[in-house]
Amino acid sequence: MNESPSTPTSRREFLKNSGRLAAASALAGVALPHVHAAEDNTLQVALIGCGGRGSGAAIDALNTSKQGPIKLIAMADVFDAKLNGSYNAINKTHSSQVDVPPDRKFIGFDGYQKAMDCLKPGDIAIFTTPLAFRWVHFAYAIQKRLNVFMEKPLTADGPTSRRLIKLAEEASAKNLKAGVGLMSRHSRALQELHQRIQDGEIGDIILMRGYRMHGPVGSAFSTKWPGSPGELLWQIRNFHSFLWASGGCFSDFYIHIIDHLCWMKNAWPVSAQALGGRHYKTTADGSPYVDQNFDSYSVEYTFADGSKFLMDGRCNVGAKAMYFSHVQGSKGMAIASNNGDCGLPSSTYKGQNPDRANRLWVSDVPADQRNPYQNEWNSLVDAIRHDRPYNEVKRGVEASLVTSMGRKAAHTAQEITFKEMLNSEHEYAPGADKLTMDSPAFLKADANGRYPIPEPGLKKNSEY
Repeated sequence: MNESPSTPTSRREFLKNSGRLAAASALAGVALPHVHAAEDNTLQVALIGCGGRGSGAAIDALNTSKQGPIKLIAMADVFDAKLNGSYNAINKTHSSQVDVPPDRKFIGFDGYQKAMDCLKPGDIAIFTTPLAFRWVHFAYAIQKRLNVFMEKPLTADGPTSRRLIKLAEEASAKNLKAGVGLMSRHSRALQELHQRIQDGEIGDIILMRGYRMHGPVGSAFSTKWPGSPGELLWQIRNFHSFLWASGGCFSDFYIHIIDHLCWMKNAWPVSAQALGGRHYKTTADGSPYVDQNFDSYSVEYTFADGSKFLMDGRCNVGAKAMYFSHVQGSKGMAIASNNGDCGLPSSTYKGQNPDRANRLWVSDVPADQRNPYQNEWNSLVDAIRHDRPYNEVKRGVEASLVTSMGRKAAHTAQEITFKEMLNSEHEYAPGADKLTMDSPAFLKADANGRYPIPEPGLKKNSEY
């Protein structure tokens, strides 16, 4: 690690002085009493939402076993194949920590309740369903006095954002711990970069730039509903295609870079204006896409001090791939994520060109701390076992709001403020707590199988 006058002279000193890496050092040297109610000190986990991210989160949870025993004991989803596929994947590598018999596998919209009913107060519920259900599941977890981990994004609209902030306050009042899957904040490299920026290593932040540009991924671009499963279930299966379920590709794909660059600034933007477009409306064979996404976005965020943050996203086959984030300061610049959402290494430079000759510092993270997904789980479980305050939900909601603000600015071709996004009354999935397997979809396809889409400038007050 290169040293500079404005920063700690070693990683040991940084860990000691910054106060931001508690998870890395929490278990070093001092054995504190565990506080979980179970006599054998085992934390029990329920997984609600059994897609790829849910399986990954469950595995990360089970990987905290060095801190104490932890088991997966219940699972819930609306798709039987998803649940069983997830169970098999987790059981393959962690069979000694998986105890989910058939009577603790729950299918249906009420499965979240049944899975959480298997837990004891102080256990952990994982929420990795589409975001429309985040507030529903969190409310029940608080009622059951459960700690939670919830995947990003948390919200796509104002009403659910306000609801989740109130629930976060209620959770803290009951001393419940809540982690949010914005893992960039748990990247050791980004944590040290944040400290160096606060210490003035690159001067005042003037401009930040984020890019996520690649071909189509996930379920963001869908063709017509084939008629089965039911329209609601099909939209959930293709959740990236619908704003009610995911906030669309903008919210789900770009939130990590948006979150960690706002963290570097220690502020949320106050407004956003943007542009975007739909260049490809059909598949190669001519089938029409019916989802609600643009395939390119460019958002200009403005902070209270007038500085800017540009976030560019693109999902086009054959276009130049760009997936990184930069911070431009008055004395120099930083590469925050070198590749991906928070890819190593981070680095700082004199001047505005990231040339090796100008480099001031490059991150050097110990091998056992390079996985930010695992780091965030280590921190959450440590807080649970040692009864430390821990609640990331309000910040997760704010990151989701800023992301939605940029998305809505592009979809409406209007300037959208943070306050307008927060106070909006348009709820995209009203009644999400009352769904059954036979419920109608929140959006109905027209006679041609198409759904309402953004029309910038024509639809100014709503996204569709």
